[in-house]
Amino acid sequence: MPTADELLGAGVVTDLVRHLGGRMPTTLATTREFDGLSLSDRTRVVRDALLEELPAAYAPFEKKIRTALKKSTFTGWMIWPVTEAVAVRATTSGPEKEAPETADTATFDSGLALLADLTPRLTSEFAIRTFMDANLDRTLQAAQTWTSHEDEHVRRLATEGTRPFLPWARRVTALTARPDATVPILDALYRDESEYVRRSVANHLNDLSRTAPALVVTTARRWTEAPDDNTPRLVRHALRTLVKKGNPDALALLGFARPDGVTVHGLTVTPKDVVSGGEMTFRFELASTSELAVAVDYVLHHVRANGTRSPKVFKLTTRTLAPGSPAVLTRSHSFRPISTRRYYPGEHVLEIQVNGSTLARTVFNLG
Repeated sequence: MPTADELLGAGVVTDLVRHLGGRMPTTLATTREFDGLSLSDRTRVVRDALLEELPAAYAPFEKKIRTALKKSTFTGWMIWPVTEAVAVRATTSGPEKEAPETADTATFDSGLALLADLTPRLTSEFAIRTFMDANLDRTLQAAQTWTSHEDEHVRRLATEGTRPFLPWARRVTALTARPDATVPILDALYRDESEYVRRSVANHLNDLSRTAPALVVTTARRWTEAPDDNTPRLVRHALRTLVKKGNPDALALLGFARPDGVTVHGLTVTPKDVVSGGEMTFRFELASTSELAVAVDYVLHHVRANGTRSPKVFKLTTRTLAPGSPAVLTRSHSFRPISTRRYYPGEHVLEIQVNGSTLARTVFNLG
């Protein structure tokens, strides 16, 4: 994975200044502060320098950016601090560190339009948060118009930029308080011709499941009633978190009814005492009294540093069970150290989950 220095280093900042046309010593000097800074921190440092050196009035500021946009080489990671500077200048009288004054609506709208023009060069999905903080409804109105834009990057900006839990991005309180506010945008894009856009729609709806699961299921159900060829896949991806949580309505929408008549027999774990860094294998038999589509997951309740347990759901299989034809399932699970999880010794719990219901449980020790 590229480092922050490779993405936004001295060379990129030098190219940015060259594209903006002029001597910008403050912006060039920001690279002296880069050591130890993350990519997002570097972006903020460059943003503040741009706001200090570019025109304070919005019209000449925008002209500078649009002049640079005429060059095809004005692209890549240099765009991120530019979009952040646009957002601040269009919504306030100056840098965030000064006392801001709300910009007029014409400037606000011009700033949003400039973000739409910049987003194909990298993305404006983070900068749009500043506009939503300033005026959520006006920003969402602009995003709604982007849903019919000819450029897939702009259409994606409409859904990705307004995601309530967009990775790397700060939360917008007014947005998370109104989970239904972005549904019209998703409705306009769930049958988009671009997989790039549809993927964003699915991730956006999945975000909403954290605060409004009923709204997510209702929206997904409505889409399945007016689908295209890609809708089933999109809905499955959008409901993935609710499925892991065993939400019965989400599971039913995907064709997985309550597991009445389904049983799990002979759940075993080998070895029962797993060495640190090793692996365990579990095995069980799954049977049903009727033909039934099942989504089978396993849940590991990992021991935490304080001795409590934290569950994590892992996908196992989906299949159709036939009466009188039990299925034997087995899976190995590694406890090798990984960067995203630290393993602690103690008694762990394994559960088998079928269509959201826990049907079997056993314990094993991790040394």
